[in-house]
Amino acid sequence: MVVWTVANQKGGVGKTTTVITMAGILAAAGRRVLVLDTDPHASLTSCFGYDSDELDHTLFDLFVPSIFKSGDNVNIDDMARQVLIATEYKNISLMAGSIALATLDKSLSDDGSGLIITKALKSLENEFDVVLIDCPPVLGVMMVNALAASSMVLIPTQTEFLALKGLERMMKTFEILRGTKAKAMKYLIVPTMYDKRTRASNISLDSIRKDYGEKVWQGVIPIDTRFRDASERHIPLSLISPKSRGVLAYKKLITDLVIMEGCRL
Repeated sequence: MVVWTVANQKGGVGKTTTVITMAGILAAAGRRVLVLDTDPHASLTSCFGYDSDELDHTLFDLFVPSIFKSGDNVNIDDMARQVLIATEYKNISLMAGSIALATLDKSLSDDGSGLIITKALKSLENEFDVVLIDCPPVLGVMMVNALAASSMVLIPTQTEFLALKGLERMMKTFEILRGTKAKAMKYLIVPTMYDKRTRASNISLDSIRKDYGEKVWQGVIPIDTRFRDASERHIPLSLISPKSRGVLAYKKLITDLVIMEGCRL
């Protein structure tokens, strides 16, 4: 099982779009996919047609034992399975987000709270081929958990000037967290919302490639209005428009990731 975390400390750069599109592509290829929504806004959960307020269990439930110091009495394997939702799409399961996740930074201590998702995924490693984690745009308990669990971090970066600031903050985050992991995190910067017709988009792309070199994916995710249409219909774009330019770009990204990771999917 590979775990790919999608993170950036700026909103609106395509994190949720990246997760849901890649999930659809991988599921259509027969891979068993689990998506995690670690954002309190629960946009990914909404994209799959769920209202987190109406769900019996969300990702927050994994953290409840740590809040109340009752971890010894709770089996995280059982809890992980309670949180799992089999979506209406074949091969895609979801751990939903909820607004309650926003309370965790004040409720949890530092002792082991950054590895809760890692432990939950360990119990599911034989049930899924790929895990995709959608992160909130802030450094906190949820992002730390997502980064700690990942084998590769994807950093969608919109090809415009303001998005470069979010990328700089992610690099600083890696520096902060480097001491908590045995090895440096593997990451790949993914240029998104690229519009080759605009000067600003081309200048931004050139700047990203110049500053970060081989850490930048050699492809781009282009502007594609079909992503918005798919979101409104609560369905991965790959399932309704598999040959759209956005989907083809994400297929190329997946192919390159598999080669980079040396994994079998």
